[in-house]
Parts: sequence; C-alpha cells; structure tokens
Amino acid sequence: MAVSIDTVYQRVLTIANKEQRGYVTPQEFNLLANQAQMEIFEQYFHDINQFAKAQGNDTEYSDMVGGVNEKLKPFQQWLQAMSVSGSSIGTISTDAYKLGRIFYNGASATGSTASTFLLEIEEIEQGQIAQMELSPLTRATIEAPYFLRKTATLINLYPAASFISASTVKYNYVKSPLDVNWAYTIVNEQALYNSTNSIDFQLVESEESKLVIKILELAGIVIKDPQLTQQAATEETETLQQEINKPIR
Repeated sequence: MAVSIDTVYQRVLTIANKEQRGYVTPQEFNLLANQAQMEIFEQYFHDINQFAKAQGNDTEYSDMVGGVNEKLKPFQQWLQAMSVSGSSIGTISTDAYKLGRIFYNGASATGSTASTFLLEIEEIEQGQIAQMELSPLTRATIEAPYFLRKTATLINLYPAASFISASTVKYNYVKSPLDVNWAYTIVNEQALYNSTNSIDFQLVESEESKLVIKILELAGIVIKDPQLTQQAATEETETLQQEINKPIR
C-alpha cells in the first residue's frame, strides 16, 4: 500500500509549525518530497550491496536483504517485452532505474524438429566485442547471444541477425518512482488538498515516518532552521536503528 501524500504533508506542517518554526509551502513540499523519496529509494540499492558484503550470520543478513527487496517490489517489472528494431537495437523503458536481466525466447531448428527455449542474454563491455567476434568459439550465436549497453535506453543485441528482431526479447528492471504531487485548489486564500490531481508516494507504507523525517530535515534548510534539521536527523537515526524490527506492509 502506498503512502498518502496528504498524510505526510500534514505531519510535516504540524511538526514544522509546532514552535512557529516556519511554513512549508505546497511548492516547496513537492520539491522536498520528491527529493526525499529518491534518496530513500536509492538507499535501497546501497543497502543491498552493503548487506551482501557483510560477514557474519548468514540468516540475519539474508533477512535484511529480503526486507529491502520487499520494499522494492512495487517497482520491479518482470519479463517485459522489449521493442527490437530490424538492426537488432533494443529499447529499454524510459522509466527504468536499474536494468536487470535480459532473456531471449527463440526457436532453434535441429533437422526437421524445431525447439523453443528461453535463455539469458549476457552483457558484455565495449572492449570485448572485437575479440569475441573474431573467434568462432566466442562469436555470438542464436544459442549464445549477448548485448552491449549503448545508452540508458538502448542496447545492441548480438548476433545482429533478423531472428533477434523476429523473436521475443524480454527483460526485468526496476522502475523509478513516479514524481509525487500534493495538488491543491485555492479557497479563501488558502491551499486546500485536491485528491483528484495528487500523486501519492510509491514507497511502502512502513516508510511513512522515514519520509516525514527526511522531508523535515530538508525543510530545515529551506526555512533556515538548524534546530529542525538537527531534530529530524536525530529522529532519522533512531528510525534507522529500529528499521530491522519494523514490519513491511
């Protein structure tokens, strides 16, 4: 379940205004909210990397990695069809934050019998292409294809033959969270929440407190209140220490 943008904004306003510390406008909040969401989102990948490297109790660290993966579930896209041009250039979705694995669902004819298969397409680096293509042992084939990342959204598929574009190429990826928006209408010179045009956070519900703290930390800089920033940072540290015991919903 997603985190309500209005709930987070009201909590931020309540805490920020508690001692007349300042007012966070809807425009400021939306900017801070999107920055906070991306910082938390990007931290997931750093955490997975760190937990995977950690030494010690395997079960403990497996649980921690599993917890982060649960938070990434709303963003995971599995076996999405890839658009491939006649020149074997594949296009990755523009909302892809992190590319996962690429698969080829093709057919191979042996004598009079055709067999279908699903296999992973290996990624190679630019410097490997010449060496691999010169040798018949490493040259790309229908049974052993590979790809080269050209840009954030384009890849070259090898072998550059028509069967690649005529068959199904699928891929997994993690998409970026949508930009959040606390929409409003002006009534009697006051901004009132407009749920119709608002966009909630895509993070899981258990991240609500972390979002509030992170936004307050950023808001302390905007309204030039070091105390608010310091308080939010302290609360963030306490929240992170309790994270492992917090249920994910």
